[in-house]
Amino acid sequence: MKAKFILGVACLLLLSSLAMAEEDVTWDSLDASQQEVLAQFADEWDALPTQRRARLARGADRWAGMNREQRKDAESRFSDWGQLTDERRDKVRRRYEEYRNLSPDEQSRIRENYRRFKHMDRDRRERMRDRYRNMTPDQRQRMRDRMHDRPRPTTRD
Repeated sequence: MKAKFILGVACLLLLSSLAMAEEDVTWDSLDASQQEVLAQFADEWDALPTQRRARLARGADRWAGMNREQRKDAESRFSDWGQLTDERRDKVRRRYEEYRNLSPDEQSRIRENYRRFKHMDRDRRERMRDRYRNMTPDQRQRMRDRMHDRPRPTTRD
């Protein structure tokens, strides 16, 4: 029994070290396009945490697969993110975690509502924002509850 436990722990340690080694990305293991995108990190690459190097390498891969319009959108988002305060970034991260913990149906509902909101004319969006801003927290919660409980609308053709 004790031997099985020790063997199990050893296997877990081995697997976790393999997973960590799998994420370790050296500068020389990056291809030329990744190195070009990540050139600003070249001098400090070895000092970066292993997980950050892996994330940066995956991001460089995504960047390489983007067209001009997608890159322009991403640059705009990077710029917007850079202008946020630390407090606001923390709030965005928390809300994203909440979103990721929702069911796929709930995530889909939120994406659809956002898509419809973005396609509204500017005046209607502003009226909706103003109405929401003027609600009390209790009114906002009741509205969210009603929205959650009602049937999803069909798309308009």
